[in-house]
Amino acid sequence: MALGVAPPPRLRFLLIEGNPGEAELLRQRFADAGYDVDWVRVATQTDLASALNCAAWDLVISDHSLAEFDALGALGKVRGSCGDVPFIILSKQIDEDVAVRAMRAGANDCLSKYHLERLVPACERELREARNRRERSLALAAERESEARLQALAANTPGVIFSFQLRESGDLAFQFAGGATQLLLGLSPEELIADGNRYVKLIVEEDLPGFLSSLAASPADGKLNWEGRILSSAGDIKWINLRSSVRRQGNGDPVWEGLMWNITQSKHTEAELRDSQRQLAALSRHLQHAKEEERERIAREVHDVLGGDLVALKIEASLLAGKMLSDPILARQRVSAIEALLDDAIETVSRVTRELRPGILKDFGLAAAIECQAEDFSQRSGTRCQVLAADHDIELAEDTGVALFRIFQEALTNVRKHAQASTVAVRLLQEGDEVLLEIADDGNGLAQEDLTKPKSFGLRGIRERLAGLGGSLEIDTSYPRGTRLIVRVPAAVELEQQS
Repeated sequence: MALGVAPPPRLRFLLIEGNPGEAELLRQRFADAGYDVDWVRVATQTDLASALNCAAWDLVISDHSLAEFDALGALGKVRGSCGDVPFIILSKQIDEDVAVRAMRAGANDCLSKYHLERLVPACERELREARNRRERSLALAAERESEARLQALAANTPGVIFSFQLRESGDLAFQFAGGATQLLLGLSPEELIADGNRYVKLIVEEDLPGFLSSLAASPADGKLNWEGRILSSAGDIKWINLRSSVRRQGNGDPVWEGLMWNITQSKHTEAELRDSQRQLAALSRHLQHAKEEERERIAREVHDVLGGDLVALKIEASLLAGKMLSDPILARQRVSAIEALLDDAIETVSRVTRELRPGILKDFGLAAAIECQAEDFSQRSGTRCQVLAADHDIELAEDTGVALFRIFQEALTNVRKHAQASTVAVRLLQEGDEVLLEIADDGNGLAQEDLTKPKSFGLRGIRERLAGLGGSLEIDTSYPRGTRLIVRVPAAVELEQQS
């Protein structure tokens, strides 16, 4: 093939013709017209059915009358199998009524075998028409699919797809609003399209200037992005985010097309996050202050108690040295005083050490540490602290045991500072997969507002510890008298994290 010469167009047609000679003449017509012809001739119903099942055809040409069937019978089979393929009827003689009936049945043209010069142009015309019909059908199908996809998208989008313009008066004129309009705004799409200014009337007064300002600037920016509050027809406040691009029409007028949706939950979440951050900052400051206070207290304990005892020991030792020989009885009294001071110093060191890092917790477990802490609390505060039940068989990871012990210390501190209680009752036991620690006092109790005070750092610290353990805190202010804290933690939470 020479370079630059296009190959001849290929044409596949089915010829229903009983006369092989006439079939060859028809084939030659197409070959002379420049077609690369791929054709099959059939003359029986069996051969026709086989040809229709075995291949796709561009064109079907049929003799009007054959031995087994006529062109109308063949037309029915072709339409049932090949759909809209062009069907041309050829006949040496066909009256007008038969031609009309054939055309109504779906034939594309009826031609005389004596005027075969019309055959190729007629076939080319019908091939073009068939191609146009297919293209229109595909375009319509694509349009319907696109419209269905758009409707499905609008129906399933968690917001309102919209399109609006501005009238000369400045009022909004919506051309389209998605089905979620009713849920978001409390207006039906039809109501919003009928009066677009109803959207503006929903905007909270304080936020309206911001919307109008953003709207006025958006044609120059090419986009509109606004967040604000609306008062829906149901009377509830919602945060709305409206985003759109600005498209210019042929006359230059702007059209806003985009999406608006409900961001109320995210706004509430942001506010809660900011509040949580403020609380965490306050808690951090409180913890730092508490740490410094604890250091000061320990220093005071060491200086005032332990230091005083040691100074007294030094004095007593000096006095003892002077009395050893002259007055044995007084010397024994000084020795006894020194022993008492040593006992006090040892107890102070032991108590401060237990509070900083109770060795009993590591050596003997949580139950023993709580019993020991309860005894120390009773001695220091004068408030009776009874451990009513302590399950010594509880096995906890070290981090979980330390956390529960610190929670117990914090609870006792709160009782000492605020409760004015005479008795504290404590229970520690395992219930299924949970460990329960209960601290109940008979003090003056907690008011409901005390539970949410910004500076309730003791309770907040307990909750923070429990959050890390996956535990829970229940505060019972309806206890017969006073307050009861019920702490629950998964027994194996830390063991699982370490494994």
